Amino acid sequence: MTRWRTEDWHTAGEPFRIVLDAPTEGATVAERRVEAMTGRADALRRFLCLEPRGHDDMYGGFVTPPDDDAADFGVLFWHKDGFSTACGHGTMALGAWAVRTGRVAAPDDGEAVVTIDVPSGRVQARVQRSAGRTTGVVFRNVPSRILATGLPLETSRGSVEVDLVFGGAVYATLPAAALGLEVTSAHTTDLIRLGREIKWALNDHPEAQLADDRLSGVYGTILVDDLGRTDAGPWQRNVTVFADGEVDRSPCGSGTAARVALLAHSGELADDEVLTHDSIIGTRFRARVAERTADGVVPEITGEAYRVGACEFELDPDDPLAEGFSLR
Repeated sequence: MTRWRTEDWHTAGEPFRIVLDAPTEGATVAERRVEAMTGRADALRRFLCLEPRGHDDMYGGFVTPPDDDAADFGVLFWHKDGFSTACGHGTMALGAWAVRTGRVAAPDDGEAVVTIDVPSGRVQARVQRSAGRTTGVVFRNVPSRILATGLPLETSRGSVEVDLVFGGAVYATLPAAALGLEVTSAHTTDLIRLGREIKWALNDHPEAQLADDRLSGVYGTILVDDLGRTDAGPWQRNVTVFADGEVDRSPCGSGTAARVALLAHSGELADDEVLTHDSIIGTRFRARVAERTADGVVPEITGEAYRVGACEFELDPDDPLAEGFSLR
């Protein structure tokens, strides 16, 4: 592990570092994730994610072979604390990257479908094209569903009720106002602190344990402001505090999927409506229920991804910080 070339993108402000030829092993992407949690792949994650080559809010993915020929490729998503089961903003970035690099053929006008195997299942990035340019990416997620609603929880800010929802990963979600907060940059420190507190308080809750144990546990906390409605449907702003205190700058793709499932369940989002979902930095996704299945609703989330640049990282053999470091 001396040189690694990456391509960096962002989706609605959230970074995504794409890495080819990472040392992963397993017959499926889900198996590769388990194997990657220790050994060479985890060392590479730390090398590329943490300071001084990354930062505590960095995010990326190792491109892998697909589970079978029906997908274009697979990916292992990673962050400062390990490997996640789902990532909507990363899926959007990968779709745009696959088209830009010619890995998946695309028309000048129309749509290219990029099929990707991720640890939570098989997803799609439908890359929208006009005059030879990518104008948007639609993330079609795995079926998303309610796990529990109205769970009482005592926090350092008082008693609240929290919903648990699966959107490719398990999310705890509640109004920011229930904690006396707003989803604004001025409240970032408190949002992180309370998000971490709620995640760990509910991580081992029975309702957060799934049939596939590899998907169990609370991945993040979604704190929401209700902004009313647009002509198309509900309008909300959220911040997702995931892993152990990492802040999603985008509206969070898989987190938006979880919100779609919850709002569809409550009747606040009809099947012919669109959720306008803003982030803490003011970027936006639009989401809807594309299909209803026995396993839950299938959300589609539309956003935009942009290339930041290409990097070649080099490890000096005398560098004592090969494993990186975190200050959080």
